[in-house]
This record gives sequence, C-alpha cells and structure tokens, in this order.
Amino acid sequence: MQEIYTISLAALIEELSLTPVYLPGDAADIMISNTEVDRPGLALSGFLQEFENTRIQIIGMAEYRYLEQREVQERNAKLEDFFRQRPAAVILSTSLAPFPGMEKFAERYGVPLLLTREKTSPFMATLIAHLNVQLAPRITRHGVLVEVYGEGLLLLGDSGVGKSETAIELVKRGHRLIADDAVEIKRVSAKTLVGTAPPIIRHYVELRGIGIVDVRRIFGMGAVKESQGIDLVINLEPWVQGKMYDRLGLDKETMDILGNKVPSITIPVKPGRNLAIILEIAAMNNRQKKMGYNTAEEFNKKLMGQMGLE
Repeated sequence: MQEIYTISLAALIEELSLTPVYLPGDAADIMISNTEVDRPGLALSGFLQEFENTRIQIIGMAEYRYLEQREVQERNAKLEDFFRQRPAAVILSTSLAPFPGMEKFAERYGVPLLLTREKTSPFMATLIAHLNVQLAPRITRHGVLVEVYGEGLLLLGDSGVGKSETAIELVKRGHRLIADDAVEIKRVSAKTLVGTAPPIIRHYVELRGIGIVDVRRIFGMGAVKESQGIDLVINLEPWVQGKMYDRLGLDKETMDILGNKVPSITIPVKPGRNLAIILEIAAMNNRQKKMGYNTAEEFNKKLMGQMGLE
C-alpha cells in the first residue's frame, strides 16, 4: 500500500502568504493530503454528488459573483450546504471579502477559511505545484546526486567505488553537490523526479580517511544546491576484465524509479580513469540527446553507409 504524505496548513500559510479568517485549531495540526485543488462552482450551485472533501477549494471571482447575485437566504443556504461537506480548506482569492455568515458556517463545520491577494489562476498553479512537490511519492536511494552542466546525475554503486570522491572532484571543477550517501527522490510528475538530501546530511560529504567534509563552507555557496531533477543514472562498478562494455553508446538502458523511466549508463571504474571528466562528457552527451542529436546513431549511420549496408 502506497504511503500517504501530508503537509500542514501552517506550512502552506507561510509559503503562500495566506491570511487566516477562521481556523478550527492550530494550523500546524491541520494536515492536507490531496494534491488536487477544486473551484467549487458546481458544488455551490447544488451539485454535491461528486464532491471530494479532501481537496482544497478555491473561490474565485466567478464563484463569488454567482453567490453575490443570489438572494441572501438562498446564498446562505448554498454556503451552508457547501461547508457542510467539510472540505479540507476554503480559500478566497483576489482579496475577496468573505460574505456575511461565511465565517459562521466555517466555524460550525470546522472548515479552515483563508484569503489570498493573488488572482485565482496563478494562485492555483502555484498551490498545485507546491502540493505536487510536498506530497509526492518518494524513496531514498544510497548514492550521490550532482548537477553537471545543468544535468542531474544520480551516481549509484557499491560502497567504496568512488562516488563521493568523484563528487568532490566535480565540485572542484565548478559543478554542484545536491546529496551524498542518501538521496531522497520524489516523483513530482509522470516525467520528473527531483532529488534532495536529508536535512541532517545536507551539504556534507564523507571521504574515507578524512571524515565528514562541509562542502558549502569549503567551496562556497555556489558549490551546493538544495534540489535537482534527475536526468541520468550512472552506475559505477569495478572494472571486470573480459566483460563486454558498451563501446558505441547505442544501447539505450533505463532505470525504473517510482514508475518513471530514467536513462541509465554503466561506467567501469579502474585506476587511471578520470571519472570527473567522464561524467562531464556523459552529462553533455545526455543533454545533446535531449536536444535531438545522438552521436552514436549518427556515427552508426556513417559506418553503415561506408559498408554499403544502408
């Protein structure tokens, strides 16, 4: 069974600069668990059969004008029916003033009522994006996450293979560290995975023989980053004599992480190989592929043409 994640209403109030009108308790104890957000036009008109009360409801200008044009008695009846469903929270956008009696209904049914100065559409977009990140399904993987030329590289491999040392070398070359040893990965959309470090080890790297190193203090703020999308998985493994490794780059491997397919390559490690430079090339090559140019395929076409097989 998939774990359900939550975010407190207090965190949303702080992040989105919301103004509470009524709270049924401490905002830190009111938890939101649904990433979906509704505008309750149908609900306010009386259609409540499909109402989802775990969603935050946003009353914008259209809903407000609809209610404004109703007689007071009819409007109050519709508002009470709406609040009786006990939605997770109700937010009035565009600095709209609550109708008389609205706070009373919120208090009667224990529904948080809040205001925002933002217009409805941009506010909804911001709220949904924030909820998608905060409530996203997630896993923790043993590895290292670095940003190289804008590409998020997730380095995987057995302990001692050289992941942390390679990360430090990349930082020295101007790239950025996101996480070492443990990478928290969130699936924020069907195409996007975002990695971060657990707060307790954020900006730290463990180097055997030296110990824990604070990358931010040694290399500066430009050497670290809070989060990064994962664009390429790199499996580091000790070089095995006689094993066939991809020589052209035609093999298209992927790794399934939380249901998302991420491009993956395997790089053998042995003394004398400069992994930092190899990973820089891997990042640039992956970026080039996303822009529509695949060097391996172009070379293979030329080779087939030379052999008269095309």
